[in-house]
Amino acid sequence: MKSITIKGSKRESVGKAATKALRNADKVPCVLYGGENAIHFSAEEKAFKNLVYTPNVYTATIELEGEKAVTCILQDIQFHPVNDKILHVDFYQLFDDKEVTMEIPVTLVGNAPGVIIGGSLRFPKRKLKVKALPANLPDTIEADISKLEIGDKLFVSEVDAQNCTILHPENTVVAQVRMSRAASAPAEEEAAEEATEEAAAE
Repeated sequence: MKSITIKGSKRESVGKAATKALRNADKVPCVLYGGENAIHFSAEEKAFKNLVYTPNVYTATIELEGEKAVTCILQDIQFHPVNDKILHVDFYQLFDDKEVTMEIPVTLVGNAPGVIIGGSLRFPKRKLKVKALPANLPDTIEADISKLEIGDKLFVSEVDAQNCTILHPENTVVAQVRMSRAASAPAEEEAAEEATEEAAAE
């Protein structure tokens, strides 16, 4: 999995006044968990652009002055309810021998026959929660829809996530092809006509 580097500075004070001053300076207060002690630091808000505002998922490499770089994942993020500015970010440190849980985006591959003939593709599960060692975390999970006819569903049990454990029930629907309204209208009209003809014949 690709990583984005975030450079920051340790926070000497974590009180409300200090936190407000950081935000006024366009900096984000952060906490790094997972090690022996939680580490409080701050980073420029613009440093989070490629980590937060993207459909992709990345690990983060935190570089603090005078400290060894740490690889982690984004654990929680708080936004301002009005202007959507980032208020606070929590990170969780990764260790090579310790599995971690993370949501990974799903990429659909192939062309569903049901869609080609007029069906509508639904994609309710765009991310899947998986558990894996950091080295095995994929950038994306591929879901093959090339066999889906109208009415078919692709379940989690049919998705191959190598070296990962998918943490969803096997009957969770990842994608499905349904009869579209445009396609169902002619079918309904045809059925109505057939019913009328049968009634007239009787």
